[in-house]
Amino acid sequence: MPRKPATRKSARNDRPEAQSGGRKEVRQAVQWVTVDEDNEGQRVDNFLLAQLRGVPKSIIYRVVRKGEVRVNKGRVKPDTRLKAGDQVRIPPVTRKEKPAQVEPGSRVQEVMEAAVVFENDQMLVVNKPSGIAVHGGSGLSFGLIEVLRSARPESRFLELVHRLDRDTSGLVMVAKKRSALRFLQDELRQKRIRKHYHALVAGHWSESVGRVDEPLLRYEMPNGERRVKVDDAGKSSLTVFRCLARYGGYSLVEASPITGRTHQIRVHCAWEGHPIAGDDKYMDDVSLKAFRSIGGQRLMLHARALEFTLPATGEAMRLEAPYDDAFNDVLRKLEARNRGQ
Repeated sequence: MPRKPATRKSARNDRPEAQSGGRKEVRQAVQWVTVDEDNEGQRVDNFLLAQLRGVPKSIIYRVVRKGEVRVNKGRVKPDTRLKAGDQVRIPPVTRKEKPAQVEPGSRVQEVMEAAVVFENDQMLVVNKPSGIAVHGGSGLSFGLIEVLRSARPESRFLELVHRLDRDTSGLVMVAKKRSALRFLQDELRQKRIRKHYHALVAGHWSESVGRVDEPLLRYEMPNGERRVKVDDAGKSSLTVFRCLARYGGYSLVEASPITGRTHQIRVHCAWEGHPIAGDDKYMDDVSLKAFRSIGGQRLMLHARALEFTLPATGEAMRLEAPYDDAFNDVLRKLEARNRGQ
């Protein structure tokens, strides 16, 4: 749902102008917005993109270029940095009215709230269930962030700090203030946040494999599905590995990505000949069928732990998230099979 990160006054009410492809076009009235402390330092163009969600970037840059956007009554450039207390004039713009969105039900809201493992006034951390995307789109009505916003209508700001694949479970950070978002994303860029995943992989993981340093390239399948492969033309990618346990035909490993590429752990594991159990993208059909035969129902990849510094306080944190029942059930079956040998 839309959030208003700053005090806002409109010169007149928005009014519908026309129909376009079954959706109304709404003329946004002149707005005067007071920049609050949480938006201090933000670029004008990014501030406008947040205030005018759904308005094309081309229109936003055009009204800035024409001088219709004013800060403290003066003309500005897109890269002008805002200060707390600045008065921003946002001119009238026309945008298409958003279609009615499917609201997450109370049950899924309760599940997500129960999955919160840490929270303060700057951020929260969720143990995301497998099968839930971090955000809506691509045919999904909603994801983790939309559920949290729906469950917390009083929250002015909730944004994902990073992402997890839909089928990967585990820890996801969500910022409750823009300043916290900027801090945590900068920490990620500087590689000061450590992520540790647990993965059940096929085969006997060798102790000699402590790191995989192979470049990864994103590509598109003929059906439009996006995949990743090891390729010299790709981006440098490094994952550090440690074997935690071995079972008949499988190994439990800890994977700590140093870089943050799409599907990095999944592809690095498959490259070493040990695809992650339940991975229908990078595991061969025979191995996938064998995993299903022992009751495997999910991708066996879990964002187990996070090490980071809290925004504002600078306190060092380490959080861990337990496995879900489906992950635990597979490990118990493998342990029982080990004992029976």
